[in-house]
Amino acid sequence: MSIKVIVLTVSDRSSAGLREDLSGPELINTINGLGWTLINHTLLPDEMDQISSFLQKTSSSEVCNLILTTGGTGFSPRDVTPEATLAVINKKALGLVELIRSESAKINAKAYLSRAEAGICKNTLIINLPGSPKGAVESLLIVAPLIPHAIELLVDQSGDVHQIQNK
Repeated sequence: MSIKVIVLTVSDRSSAGLREDLSGPELINTINGLGWTLINHTLLPDEMDQISSFLQKTSSSEVCNLILTTGGTGFSPRDVTPEATLAVINKKALGLVELIRSESAKINAKAYLSRAEAGICKNTLIINLPGSPKGAVESLLIVAPLIPHAIELLVDQSGDVHQIQNK
């Protein structure tokens, strides 16, 4: 199963060229290390309409099966990535963000302040990750072992879950 990934960095300053995006490149290095395929890396400002439009368009394009967002998951008034994600997903994947929060909190209790969401839009899994490079990579590595199976279930058209689970 090929994992085809789009990384979306959400940051007003990085998208305007005022600050270097550090999280996106770190995620890309991690994706490459996992043997997954990077399709695209995009920077957008903290604008709900732009984020949700991008997520909807890329989920519908079938060029990727995983979108990782980084940034915009905190308590700042401009942090709207979770809301933009919720606007486009048709099924939540609560277990993924619960796992990320619980495991990340063992390192830093502030992980419980994350408002990240995860879910499914079309045949694409979308996962919100923290905006810090360290937090984004740690969070991805926590759920990385589960992602190939999740993607396989998403793209399988036979509906035979038992056959997939017994592979």
